Amino acid sequence: MPEIPWHSSKRRGARNRSERTGGILVRFEYAAQRKEYARALIDLGREREDIVVLDADLSTSTQTSKFGEVFPERFFNCGIAEQNMMGTAAGLSASGKTVFASTFAVFATGRCWDQIRQSIAYPKFNVKIVASHAGVTVGGDGASHQIAEDIALMRTLPNMTVVVPADANETYKAVRAVADWPGPCYVRLGRVDFPVITSKEEPFEIGKATIMREGEDVSLVATGQMVAVCLEAAEILQSEEISAEIVNMSTIKPLDERVLARSARLTGAIVTVEEHNYLTGLGSAVACYLVENENVPMRRVGFPDLFGESGESDELMQKYGLTKEKVVAAAKEVIRRR
Repeated sequence: MPEIPWHSSKRRGARNRSERTGGILVRFEYAAQRKEYARALIDLGREREDIVVLDADLSTSTQTSKFGEVFPERFFNCGIAEQNMMGTAAGLSASGKTVFASTFAVFATGRCWDQIRQSIAYPKFNVKIVASHAGVTVGGDGASHQIAEDIALMRTLPNMTVVVPADANETYKAVRAVADWPGPCYVRLGRVDFPVITSKEEPFEIGKATIMREGEDVSLVATGQMVAVCLEAAEILQSEEISAEIVNMSTIKPLDERVLARSARLTGAIVTVEEHNYLTGLGSAVACYLVENENVPMRRVGFPDLFGESGESDELMQKYGLTKEKVVAAAKEVIRRR
């Protein structure tokens, strides 16, 4: 399998060709989740008059400005006042609107946690928080704009659904799905272009994981852009006659326990992979389930318990061990403990 330069700053406009490897369709194509978010919003806006979009003065970056160009009467720039934006979202939801509220993930979750808890999650309002620029691949903006704790912050809130799409195609479907999903939702998006690893035709359902590749020796349970890393890692493992199953856990809460249990019993070894603090995100959710229900060894690959620093996205991914090599090493280690 050819190298995917998917952490490279040169990924934009990359090759649009496909190759079927080991039964998996690998597309050498990269696309922005944010653009698909905007496309889904516009399609929803044409279909439903209850759709309202808010932003906190970052609408060009989050791409919600595209919705504002088509539906200016249903788009509101709340300024650099994220906490007020969440309060406004709650109020609009209380009046019957389905509200999408967007800004960078570090502001949407950390700065607004109390407002989300008290005004959105507690009353179960129909507010969809779609946050971009999550994780470390924000790159040069540095630690103040990176966040590896947002999944934890949202996952801990009762009534909150947490979705992390793996690519642009899944982003479009996830945004449409949360619009129909009752109650508050958090959708986590990245800044950089992701490899396209799913098709537009594949169904998407909140709370349902997808088996991206079947295997027998180890389960790689991943979320977000790390699913693509696991596809590469599985190819390396396959060359060493290790069969890896890849589970795309695109919903962190509610966790698809049925698929997780099936995969754990099949392979007897679990590795979780995420661009999030490894102590508190997907790995934590999976560990909580396994310790109570399945007797299998597990390893977590994720962002260390640190704040990040400025740098190119590929450099930071390498520095913090979010690589296929790290996944391969974790898979071999957990298999030895089986």
